[in-house]
Amino acid sequence: MAFRAFFALPADKFSLSNGQHTNAIHGFTSMLINLIKDQKPTHIAVAFDVSDDTTHRKAEYSEYKGGRNETPREMSGQIDLIDQMMGAWGIKTIKMPGYEADDILATLAAMGEKAGYEVLLVTGDRDAFQLITDNVFVLYPRKGVSDIPRLDAKAVQEKYFVTPAQYSDLAALVGESADNLPGIPGVGPKTAAKWISLYGGLEGVLENVDSIGGKVGDALRANVDAVKRNRKLNRLHTDLELPVTLDELAEPRPDRVAIEQLFDSLEFKTIRTRLFELYGEDTAGAPPATIEAPEFTVPADAAELEAFLAAGTGRRTSLAVQLVPGRIGEDASALALVSDNGAAFVDLAALDQDAEAAIGRWLQDPEAPKVMHGYKDALKALGNRGLTLEGVVDDTSISGYLIEPDRRSYDLRELAQHHLQISHEPTAATTGQLELEFGEPSDGAAAAALVREAAVVQELSRHFEKELVDRKAEALLATLELPVSRVLAQMETAGISISMERMNEQLADLAKVIDNAQEQAFAAIGHEVNLGSPKQLQTVLFDELGLPKTKKIKSGYTTDAASLKALLEKTGHEFLVQLMAHRESAKLSQMLETLKKSVAEDGRIHTTYAQNVAATGRISSNNPNLQNIPVRSEEGRRVRSIFVVSDGYECLLSADYSQIEMRIMAHLSGDEGLIQAYREGEDLHRYVGSHIFNITPEHVTSAMRSKVKAMSYGLAYGLTSFGLSKQLEISVDEARTLMKQYFERFGAVRDYLRGVVEQARMDGYTSTIEGRRRYLPDLTSTDRQARENAERIALNSPIQGSAADIIKRAMLGVSSELAARGLTSRMLLQVHDELVLEVAPGEREAVTELVATQMGSAAQLSVPLDVQIGVGSSWYDAGH
Repeated sequence: MAFRAFFALPADKFSLSNGQHTNAIHGFTSMLINLIKDQKPTHIAVAFDVSDDTTHRKAEYSEYKGGRNETPREMSGQIDLIDQMMGAWGIKTIKMPGYEADDILATLAAMGEKAGYEVLLVTGDRDAFQLITDNVFVLYPRKGVSDIPRLDAKAVQEKYFVTPAQYSDLAALVGESADNLPGIPGVGPKTAAKWISLYGGLEGVLENVDSIGGKVGDALRANVDAVKRNRKLNRLHTDLELPVTLDELAEPRPDRVAIEQLFDSLEFKTIRTRLFELYGEDTAGAPPATIEAPEFTVPADAAELEAFLAAGTGRRTSLAVQLVPGRIGEDASALALVSDNGAAFVDLAALDQDAEAAIGRWLQDPEAPKVMHGYKDALKALGNRGLTLEGVVDDTSISGYLIEPDRRSYDLRELAQHHLQISHEPTAATTGQLELEFGEPSDGAAAAALVREAAVVQELSRHFEKELVDRKAEALLATLELPVSRVLAQMETAGISISMERMNEQLADLAKVIDNAQEQAFAAIGHEVNLGSPKQLQTVLFDELGLPKTKKIKSGYTTDAASLKALLEKTGHEFLVQLMAHRESAKLSQMLETLKKSVAEDGRIHTTYAQNVAATGRISSNNPNLQNIPVRSEEGRRVRSIFVVSDGYECLLSADYSQIEMRIMAHLSGDEGLIQAYREGEDLHRYVGSHIFNITPEHVTSAMRSKVKAMSYGLAYGLTSFGLSKQLEISVDEARTLMKQYFERFGAVRDYLRGVVEQARMDGYTSTIEGRRRYLPDLTSTDRQARENAERIALNSPIQGSAADIIKRAMLGVSSELAARGLTSRMLLQVHDELVLEVAPGEREAVTELVATQMGSAAQLSVPLDVQIGVGSSWYDAGH
């Protein structure tokens, strides 16, 4: 669950001045607060895995959980801090050498059930499904750490076609990739479940192994030992001698002083209020302020609804939308409307045809100003009911971001606490949060909660109006961010088609590469080793092979990717060659598995875009993240071939900006040399190299060009001569000379880079070309590390932020022009500086011209915006 919290929250938004990241701690704490609030448990325990390779499962099968990626650097230290948090909270933590956390849960479940309790196990490990009974349930996370539904025996039966008691039998046959337990080739859950049902369980299946025909029968007979091993390893222990009794787990309460000190050191603010409120306390010793739900009407028919809407004509109305799971994503089931004129709750499911038409007219009226929290989600949810939403003038999740782009979270609860100093628990299944179960629309308390949410949004939006004006961000909200939300909603709904055949092909190819690399690695050292175990790798590399030591870390010497790459370049050892090949292929395989799980019923991947995660203004992608597909290696680029044109369309079109950040640098610095190079269509890095090395462009070698390119981009990120020397593997003196020659020739760049930091120090913020601000109070900090970090951000933000604004303007231009021309081609993806479109038959020429024109004119710079376009049947083929 801590790892889920880590990946659910952006690490760069949760870090302390000493470099310690805290996203996993924050997410884990938030999850636990919600669970305690919702489930109201009488006893609580947290189980941890022991952080070494001494479990009995690893002893029995050395490949158990092998192939897992090394723990992300940003996760370092967070598990220990979560342990500290639990101690201050009064919650017992349990570790058992030789066993895993799920064995501890299994034992606690048995103890609790025996004592007559209902037991809830919170885990992302499917092995826990075997523990489900009439009194034991698994809270299994679907998304992050906020969507954690309760699974009972019926849920397991419906999904896997076996009882919970038979789940471990099923897992033994099909394997478990998370534990690196391979299943029987060609046998999926349905086949395995059919055998289990027919023969009464795994034991019966193995007793009748000779009766099962076909290729799957042959595969079963060839893998009987592996199946028995899987079953032995996946069976959870329910009889451990735990160091605690159930009574010791009862009614934990936080130690106020210890929690305050820990939260101070972690720089946690609003979550502290939530924790103390849970126990009937507050951080200031007085009840926190609240906004009560205003009195509201529930219009009985179209006439009453139209009368309410007419009375609020021209007034800003806050709109909260209740979301419920639907056939495609989520559907809107109810609305709350709050304005100066009054409030209303509208149950969409209860409306007759005339009333639905009335609310539909109001929703799509651009002259009826609306404010809300979560505009993009509302667009999709209302669209799923056939309703159009227009006239939205504020989305507080975006306006809050424009005001403070470095905040960690923009959920309604935290914004209300931070800006209005009020306590607010968002309702379940609304555009603001998706955390709790929402009651039936007829439930008066649920209706009041949704109306209260709309009232909070109204107050927050009023507060933000002045803030947006003060920061000159009102135009960015109105003309850029809100229109982009609409385009992103359309892109998310459309999704992109996936070729499962190519997906499976690549997974099979990678499996062969992984197996071969593993064999070759073993051959290079003369014995087997777990290639996914940092501890075992340290022994092999530094003790057995005697290779040069890498950076010293708490557990020995680092085996992270960068260090091993440097070690390989230094030694060329065959074991490292194969280890790196194994890692790279395993990483790609894991990525493909994630993508595979993300394919929806319609055969498409529908990523979720966010406008308020990256502080620079860049759009981010998650569930799944399509922006981290590698492009520097052929194997990585090949992943793009699984994204294909869908039926009824002619091809995919990919368009991206060439060297957009360097072009922005040329524009902002006003350097005549750089501007001239771009205007004349020169190869910039070759041009710069010719001036630095005082040779003609054609004599600039590839190595020279690479050095210049690394330096040119690095300067925009505050690269030092030491950093450049490390990056290019040259001496610091050579790097210093290179930078000196660069600045002698391109003095305007040097002046700009110096000036932008000094200006930001005076203003307190940096600005993009469009005026997007990023406030940097640490520019005047007495802490050198914090100050230097702020200086690097000040260098980079205007350039990267301007690039983000430009691609957003391009998206609006392309979308608008497609509609204006009546074309049916559509935009599907936005990845950094690239747009991917699906082109309808006969529209290729028009769309190519349209995209080139709109992207090329998205900003008026002193240098041209160069747009490169390619087409093909897949994203890979459309590359250029």
